[in-house]
Amino acid sequence: MRGSSAFAGLGNSSFANLSPAPVTVDEAEPWVRGELIRSLMRAARGSYLLSAALMPALAGLSWGHIPSWQLILWLALGGAATGLRVWGERVYATRYAARDSAAQQAYMARYHFLWTSSAFVWGLSILIFFGRTPLMNEFMSWLIVAGVATFPLSGLALHPPLLKRYVNTLFVTMLAGVALRVLQMDLNDVDFNYGGFLALPLLHWWMLLRAGQRIHETAHNSFELLYHNHILINSLTQQRQAAVSAVAMKNRFLASAAHDMRQPVLALSLYADWLRNEPELVQEIAPKIVRATHAVNALFDSLFDLARIDSGQVRLHIERVDVQQLLHDLELQYRPVAEAKGLSFRVHSCPGTVLTDPIRVRRMVGNLIANAIKYTPEGGVLLASRQTSEGLRVEVWDTGIGIAREHLRDVFLEFYKVADHAGTSDGFGLGLAIVARLSHALGHPVSVRSRLGRGSVFRVALHDADEARAQTRISGAVG
Repeated sequence: MRGSSAFAGLGNSSFANLSPAPVTVDEAEPWVRGELIRSLMRAARGSYLLSAALMPALAGLSWGHIPSWQLILWLALGGAATGLRVWGERVYATRYAARDSAAQQAYMARYHFLWTSSAFVWGLSILIFFGRTPLMNEFMSWLIVAGVATFPLSGLALHPPLLKRYVNTLFVTMLAGVALRVLQMDLNDVDFNYGGFLALPLLHWWMLLRAGQRIHETAHNSFELLYHNHILINSLTQQRQAAVSAVAMKNRFLASAAHDMRQPVLALSLYADWLRNEPELVQEIAPKIVRATHAVNALFDSLFDLARIDSGQVRLHIERVDVQQLLHDLELQYRPVAEAKGLSFRVHSCPGTVLTDPIRVRRMVGNLIANAIKYTPEGGVLLASRQTSEGLRVEVWDTGIGIAREHLRDVFLEFYKVADHAGTSDGFGLGLAIVARLSHALGHPVSVRSRLGRGSVFRVALHDADEARAQTRISGAVG
């Protein structure tokens, strides 16, 4: 294992080397664990070759002092352990490297034996040299084993379960080997100093586990910092996009409002000049002035309604509303408008009541009726209520120009007008946006079905509203 730094594979990493960071706190910990394993595998790439190169060095220190077949057998075991590591690295590169954090942890759970087999082989090396080679050779052999135990610490510490398996396997095997060699020695040959060969490995064992824990904590905190930075960057990006969208919306508003107000204001100016020059035409000009004034007032009313909803200043008053009476009131308001345009206006209602804000729900349905009349050049409009399995529902049908499928979701956006759509040139694009806001606040879902050139139907599901929850929805939308 590579041991140049506690952050091998981490210090040089960047977001380009990481898997996509999660966007919720609950996903953070699994992601961090997965990225630690990725760093471990990057650090481990090819590093087992150094461990394999040290095996002949240790065998050379023992050559001529113990039977050669024992050295050859131990080297063969070491070669097999190295081969397993090569195979395991290829498996990871082909099947796991590009997968998510769960796959990284699954790899470690399934292939941890690749490291423990190497630790076991190095633990057996104690049987090769301990008490069987000259003191200087034995000292050098101990240094090699200590290096093999310490060298992979910085990488293995990134996954504590693997570090524990590796270190525990190595030192348990080493101590078992020391104990076995002591038992094989003649009691007269046993030196008190051999106790140090037991004390030092135990101390080394404890130090490695403690150091590994600290390295892991540091690396874990670093990846958590990367994660939170990623979340912060995403948040800032979203806020920037929201700001850009707000600017674009403001620009659309200015363009749309200026365009929509120009015509009625210009008409008012022309009618005023006309009336000043020809006062005898007051009977003809006065209705036109009234219509132009109403158009300007309608735009301002829509803008103020939208602003009040978005600022949370709307105070809802929930009460029991007779839906049949509500539709009757709307009929009295909009039938003359429809008939003045040459359209039929029919109402089909059924008895029923609902808990809602009567003013706001009248505004919702009224906007739908106004839209239906506006975009229906011929035919008529049907206002209906019916009982369904999910409760009372109000529907507004028309035989108008219809809406193409790709525009159905966008028609509820502010200032949205279908490009090159007949009948939309004089619209403000605010009516359905207000409907959407009130629908969310009152908990009355709105749906639409339409066929281009055949007409549309808007449906409002009148579920009983709760005043506190409705007010919270408005406040939450503002926040």
